[in-house]
Amino acid sequence: MQHQVLVVEDSRAFRHYLDDQLQQAGFKAVFAENLAQAKSLLSDPESYLCAVLDYCLPDAQDGEIIDLVLKHKIKSIVLTAQFNDEIREKVLAKGVLDYLLKDSAASVAYLVPLLLRLKSNLDHKALVVDDSDMVRNHVSNLLEKQNLTVYEASDGNEALQIIEDNPDISLVITDNDMPEKDGITMTREIRREHSRNKMAVLGLSGSNDSTMTAQFLKAGANDFLYKPFNQEEFNCRIHHILNMKDTSDKLYRMANQDALTGLWNRRYFFTHSCCQSESQQRNIAMIDIDFFKKVNDTYGHDGGDAVLITLSKIIDAHFPEAIVARFGGEEFCIKHCGNYQTFIATLELVRQRIESITVPYLEQNIEVTISIGATTGLEDIDELLKIADDNLYSAKQNGRNQLVK
Repeated sequence: MQHQVLVVEDSRAFRHYLDDQLQQAGFKAVFAENLAQAKSLLSDPESYLCAVLDYCLPDAQDGEIIDLVLKHKIKSIVLTAQFNDEIREKVLAKGVLDYLLKDSAASVAYLVPLLLRLKSNLDHKALVVDDSDMVRNHVSNLLEKQNLTVYEASDGNEALQIIEDNPDISLVITDNDMPEKDGITMTREIRREHSRNKMAVLGLSGSNDSTMTAQFLKAGANDFLYKPFNQEEFNCRIHHILNMKDTSDKLYRMANQDALTGLWNRRYFFTHSCCQSESQQRNIAMIDIDFFKKVNDTYGHDGGDAVLITLSKIIDAHFPEAIVARFGGEEFCIKHCGNYQTFIATLELVRQRIESITVPYLEQNIEVTISIGATTGLEDIDELLKIADDNLYSAKQNGRNQLVK
């Protein structure tokens, strides 16, 4: 999805520069040269990820464009060629996300990463933990401006319950001095289940204790701020923490996911379990595309890739709670914990589904079938894979396009 950014800027040269920068980053810029033109572009404010606004326009020389755009609830970043404490305080008091100096190349270069951060934040959730309603609301408001989905808790115990119910929370921002359970203790408990890369923690405290930073960091926090904090520093810390998390997630995917299909790879398959206990019975299936070499020879490797991608989606969709991996080439493997008969029935549905469809490629339709070998048991994973692979070989030998269990 290409996100739109409203840009209100009277300089033609600067508009061209921003247009080029935004296009390269994957955004669509919608331009207005003045306040009057901007008014005509605000009929659908929800269509904009945010707005980039020149502070001084020919028909609005004192930041009036900021009030207009914020009135439509569009998150805004202000560009200004002038800078002093008065303008800074005035702009931030209006509730803008940030401001950048137009006369600094380095400052303007900060714009695109900021927009990319706002786009990425749509996929992130944050939890604010503080017993003060006022502080909690203030921090939540700052995060919501950054496009984060925000949960709130008034103490550590409530926060841990919210985390248990929402394990996909990316960031926890917590005060230390709270009833029931303090922030440092809560951070230690979070780290028992969630690593720094999986769930980031930013500690806050209004304490005069100079060791508070070290206490939070040693408990497992990613960063720490004393209260009251500067809004700009807070935003920068949040951006830095989430940038680090996104980079870590990207590296994790590169190490554990198949680049073509998006399925897990062999490394992930052997190092992760779908079962709560290693003593639990596991179901294993080996899947191979029949005559895949013929597909590549007939349609080329791009045609073969189209088949792999389509079949991967079908297999993965039928086993949402299992570990589905591409072992390489045209071979897939499923590790599943649950009822074996249900597992077999679902495998048969997958086989029938693939047999019944065609994969569109250019102006042609590619027909394929799969062979499946399955087994279940308490044995070591390598032994189960050997049994499933033997059953797959039997399926191939017996005529393909069938399931052997």
